[in-house]
Amino acid sequence: MKNSTIKDVAKMANVSIATVSLVIHDHKRISPETKHKVQQAIEQLNYHPSRSARGLVSRKTGNVGFILTNDHFLRTEPFYTQIFMGTEFEARDHELYVLLATVDSNIKDNNSLPRFILDKNIDGIIVAGKVPNLLIEKLKKFDLPIVFVDYLPSDKKSSVISIDNEQGGVLATTHLIELGHTHIGFIGGDIEHPSINDRFNGYKKALVNAKIPFIQKYTETEEDYPARANGYNAARKLFSDHKNITAVFACNDAMAIGAMQYLKDSGKLIPDDVSIIGFDDVVPEGMIIPALCTVSVPKLEMGVEAMKLISEQIKNPDFKNKKILVPVELIVRQSTRKI
Repeated sequence: MKNSTIKDVAKMANVSIATVSLVIHDHKRISPETKHKVQQAIEQLNYHPSRSARGLVSRKTGNVGFILTNDHFLRTEPFYTQIFMGTEFEARDHELYVLLATVDSNIKDNNSLPRFILDKNIDGIIVAGKVPNLLIEKLKKFDLPIVFVDYLPSDKKSSVISIDNEQGGVLATTHLIELGHTHIGFIGGDIEHPSINDRFNGYKKALVNAKIPFIQKYTETEEDYPARANGYNAARKLFSDHKNITAVFACNDAMAIGAMQYLKDSGKLIPDDVSIIGFDDVVPEGMIIPALCTVSVPKLEMGVEAMKLISEQIKNPDFKNKKILVPVELIVRQSTRKI
């Protein structure tokens, strides 16, 4: 038996195809009587509206673009991948499709833009993580709703889903302080990234709160990206000159794992000799030994909230930009200990 079409519905309800489209889109112009008649026909014919049918009235594609840079889309560091999954789960409730694209961190011209933007095949954009300012400028020229996740553009005029990074930095450092540590190092990459910088500020704030002096030499923030290899390098630099450090707060789990590997290669025991804590909670417990103490970020929920926001903006032209701050949670595992 062939699938019913919008024409079949229009014929059974004795209305035009455009009227069926208006009912599908829940348009206010349609009277309750006509709406009921069309809905009955849809039910009797077991008709499932296609996106093209919905778009006849709304002029929408039903697609949302999800953009992140190539260096954020890695199997080994799945932070943004989990955010993407959250958007995908929520999109189903809004009858939207998510189209994923990665861009180069050194974008230069329009040829580097995702094809779905150039083809005008999306209704809105979700941008995850730090992206070049040039890309943001180019995206805004298309006059599409945009939501940023884990990154605040310099103009501060867009909807943003942010992590409470500073509080997370305070939680991580305070945990080490409460275990008796006073010589606490910090390692970070891409310190200009607002999220990383806020975590660093949380580290300093916790030290001040505990009346422990902030010592610049106890920090390594010159790495260009918070990756495992850079965590290894940062730990090597830190411990080559400051062997009295008993604990390290790494700006993310990737750098924490790199630091752990350096310490193991140097004959240090974790947490007996050095306590380590990370941030993001992207490493399942049991994947590394000892299990990494970290600050957990609700990554799937961030994706869900981003999709809710972009859906609202697509539906409502008068939407006012929102900023949502997502709370974090300290997860105590085996990589830290009391001294």
